[in-house]
Amino acid sequence: MTLELQFKIKENENYLRYLRQHSYWYKILNRTPWEFKRFESEVKGTYRQFKMNRLKQAFTTFEMLEKMLAGFK
Repeated sequence: MTLELQFKIKENENYLRYLRQHSYWYKILNRTPWEFKRFESEVKGTYRQFKMNRLKQAFTTFEMLEKMLAGFK
């Protein structure tokens, strides 16, 4: 694994946690470091870090607050 890749993984807690849980990625990233984009995408999908997921969560929170405020009136 390249040194640059190791720094990227150690800087991000989610990458490190995911790599420890799915150890087969060590072998993949050691042999093919260009697969990091796929690794990154898989981590984001697992921890729901995509922008659309964040937006959906924000809208759901706003809807819940709106319903709560409507209930208090």
